[in-house]
Amino acid sequence: MAEPVIAQKSPLPVEVEAGKTYFWCACGRSASQPFCDGSHNETDIVPLKWTAQETKRVFFCCCKQTANQPLCDGAHNAL
Repeated sequence: MAEPVIAQKSPLPVEVEAGKTYFWCACGRSASQPFCDGSHNETDIVPLKWTAQETKRVFFCCCKQTANQPLCDGAHNAL
């Protein structure tokens, strides 16, 4: 299995809408971080489908090391 690329060592804040589905880039190769742009097609890593439960600001992981995919859990602090 391919290893994800660290897109950046900090999360990206995004205002999400309740009920809307987002596709989080799990491979780190997307130019549209933190979301998928299809760059994973060259790997065996697939994006994660995530639906917002409420309208609010969330912090999407960009280091791809989080245990709380797709949201940041602070794993970037150990990189």
